[in-house]
Amino acid sequence: MATKEEIMQALRTVMDPELNRSLVDLDMIRDVRVEGDQVRVEVALTIQGCPLHNTIEGDVRERVRSLPGVREVEVIMTSMTDEERGQLTGKLRGGQSSLSPLLDPNSRTRVIGVASGKGGVGKSTVTANLAVALARQGYQVGVLDADIYGFSIPRLLGLKGHPTVLDEHTILPLEAHGVKAISMGMLVEESTPVIWRGPLLAKILDQFLEDVAWGDLDYLLVDLPPGTGDIPLSFTQKLPKAQLILVTTPQAAAERVASRTATMAQKTNQSILGVIENMAYFICPGCGTTHEIFGRGGGERLAKEADTELLGRVPLAGAVREAGDEGHPVAMGDDQDPTGQAFREIARKVAERAPATMMARR
Repeated sequence: MATKEEIMQALRTVMDPELNRSLVDLDMIRDVRVEGDQVRVEVALTIQGCPLHNTIEGDVRERVRSLPGVREVEVIMTSMTDEERGQLTGKLRGGQSSLSPLLDPNSRTRVIGVASGKGGVGKSTVTANLAVALARQGYQVGVLDADIYGFSIPRLLGLKGHPTVLDEHTILPLEAHGVKAISMGMLVEESTPVIWRGPLLAKILDQFLEDVAWGDLDYLLVDLPPGTGDIPLSFTQKLPKAQLILVTTPQAAAERVASRTATMAQKTNQSILGVIENMAYFICPGCGTTHEIFGRGGGERLAKEADTELLGRVPLAGAVREAGDEGHPVAMGDDQDPTGQAFREIARKVAERAPATMMARR
């Protein structure tokens, strides 16, 4: 017959899918009863109607049933009381005033803003694919969608539903493809416009940085809105040690506009990690001929002007749009696909130029 202590020890390996911490460590195992070869486990979920309750229930049942001497497992799913939830958030904060240490100058998470001078150059697509490519290399990665008006990260990563809110200062990000994410698009319907003035934009950026339970991240990619407005400026002020990646297309018009963002970064003493040239060329699927539809050299010129490196050139491909619409970024797909290869090579260079100091590996 399995003992209660053996069962609790086994349950330490069962993780909360949202918090990525043991149910035992989070005090979510409310009760364990053993009667011969039958075991009853009561689990207290963070909120009533938790969308992942089936996953948690299945993991608990499977783990306990694998123990010698256990034939039947009954799992009772309840929800935490307000007091228990308060204790949980206190544990997540670790005695700190903020859930996230990202604003701490000594934070070990590499924060990288992905910026562009204008819309339409594929900045958000680059962000999503770069995040997935870094996650595929074993890093713990988060994406903060700071493009409040033009949010698109939820669709690009295939994220649906709303984040779990434990209290007014504790938000659990959603996760897909090994990437945690938060976005205004998770708080409003996809077709709903956000009609806010500047001060409210700064507040939501603060909330995404301070009140989201990101956990231990190697990299946090911040999808910035295009241009040099309120959010990019607030980003540089709140996270002066963060680095920037500039996204442009080859054409001179896009590169010239992107250079303004580079100039802002230089004036605010923010380091530019590198430049990504998106839609750099098109490979004809019939004959394999390469066509530089939008010209050539924009990324190289921008990198030279910003005194940084061209991290890579991403081809223009219909598969990128299709994969983005379906929520399955090309960076997680076929290893032989040139677009996916380009993103994975860029991720490798990013990890070389901005090595993860935390090494929060899976």
